[in-house]
Amino acid sequence: MKLLEGQFAVITGAASPRGLGKATAQLFAEHGATVAILDLNGDAAAAAAADLGAGHIGLACDVTDKAACDKVMADLIARWGRIDVLVNNAGITQPLKIMEIEAKNYEAVLDVNLRGTLYASQAVIPQMRSQKSGSIVNLSSVSAQRGGGIFGGPHYSAAKAGVLGLTKAMARELAPDNVRVNAICPGFIATDITAGKLTPEMNKAILEGIPMNRAGEASDVAGCALFLASGLSAYVTGSEVDVNGGSLIH
Repeated sequence: MKLLEGQFAVITGAASPRGLGKATAQLFAEHGATVAILDLNGDAAAAAAADLGAGHIGLACDVTDKAACDKVMADLIARWGRIDVLVNNAGITQPLKIMEIEAKNYEAVLDVNLRGTLYASQAVIPQMRSQKSGSIVNLSSVSAQRGGGIFGGPHYSAAKAGVLGLTKAMARELAPDNVRVNAICPGFIATDITAGKLTPEMNKAILEGIPMNRAGEASDVAGCALFLASGLSAYVTGSEVDVNGGSLIH
């Protein structure tokens, strides 16, 4: 059964070959969705979309630029007539300690992770409201819930905690129009964002804190995104779903 047959989905920050966004785009396409991959690098986005097969689109978009978000979503609505799913996946991280965070670090991490989630959502909400349906999936992190302890610094934890608050407030406001908003909180996932940046000792320490004793795969997160995007989760909104191998179990 194809869970997203005939639907149109937008995924931000999805051009990285081993990233969560690309894995999500792939799974959505396999389930019948027409997908638009947005990324800072337009050429990389187009190449990633081509990997999914015919009919999918890759476009350049800086999610920290409200006008750019509005334009790209308007173009997609003009092309498709609707947008059914938005996955706010675009994000960056920096492994800094509290006293190392400077204004430029704070601004960069908060802008992409939190402001970008707001701007991309604002760009699709009027259309979703008018069609009386839609699902927005925001990427938070276990770092928001436990206060870091994996890779990102305190400003990353703060940004991803902000995503949880934004998710719940948006869910409350948009529920009367049948637009659902949920968050995924991945734990330690093996992606390009951490590739080559962890020592064997760091890796061992992280795995010791995960009851399932393995790093997550991008496909683990994609499967959760598919559930939240599809009708299987029709009565789920304002939730945060842990995809972390049990690492938040106290």
